[in-house]
Amino acid sequence: MTSPTATNDDASLDARLIASGRRAIEIEARALLDEAAEVDGSFALACRHMLHTRGRVVTTGMGKSGHVARKIAATLASTGTPAFYVHPGEAGHGDLGMITDADVVLALSYSGESDEIITLLPVLKRQGNVLIAMTGRADSTLARAADVHLDVKVSTEACPLHLAPTSSTTVSLALGDALAVALLEARGFTADDFARSHPAGSLGRRLLLHISDVMHTGDEIPAVPAHATVAEALVEMTRKRLGLTAVVDDRRRLLGIFTDGDLRRALDATKLDVRSTPIDALMTRDPVTIGPQQLAAEGARLLEERKIGSGLIVVDGERRVVGALNIHDLLRARVV
Repeated sequence: MTSPTATNDDASLDARLIASGRRAIEIEARALLDEAAEVDGSFALACRHMLHTRGRVVTTGMGKSGHVARKIAATLASTGTPAFYVHPGEAGHGDLGMITDADVVLALSYSGESDEIITLLPVLKRQGNVLIAMTGRADSTLARAADVHLDVKVSTEACPLHLAPTSSTTVSLALGDALAVALLEARGFTADDFARSHPAGSLGRRLLLHISDVMHTGDEIPAVPAHATVAEALVEMTRKRLGLTAVVDDRRRLLGIFTDGDLRRALDATKLDVRSTPIDALMTRDPVTIGPQQLAAEGARLLEERKIGSGLIVVDGERRVVGALNIHDLLRARVV
């Protein structure tokens, strides 16, 4: 389908749309800078409560604030602070039982007057929960009931009607991220820790997969004895389809490696009789190897840095061959 020819009215509309989009972003950007200046001792106190709680951080909020609260809980949980979201409406009908007296509750309501949250306050207070409120009104019911109040007041919403939560939800979301980052740094949370909570993600695969998880083992390992001929090595390479073969002694210790590249170089240099030439005359001695407990990402790095196109032989502490892999194995595991 072809696009209709643009008219002057279309051009005028486009200009207005672009101006509106830029204005909204600029308003929200200013609101974020204003909020950064407001981060103070209350923020630090909220962090300390979350850092030292014996339980979890429970976030709650209605409407758009609820969506932000869900995201904050997810970010906290993935960065080392156990957290989950409870819908305040459902909490009043049984889900309050999910909150123990050891939990810290982070309640979001820009007005600070959301009925569903206000209804929960007496129970939370009686139970002894630390209550952190994130509101735009320091004199609201929720803010006054809280142990810690985090002010997310904005001077104007990006919505020109000043009705749809825009700047205020952006600021609340950013402040939630700030809490998560501050706690992450205070805990000494590392990339390894992050990977453990994201095993299906790309970082998880890079940091958690070991060579032993992706290598070929047992009968899948291409290997020939030192007295084998080049022809026998080629048969082994063809059968195992890894583009290489290990050359081993009678205790399966690695003596060398022979690859497709070694064969091409030998054919270019000499008239090679593959049936009579012993493999140890052409193999690469003391090849680059890797251990089974090293990270798969380290194998990818070795292949890249050493410009190895064929693959790697995996050896144990006594240089016995225990596995083999090539770049395709790492690609299938989505390590690279």
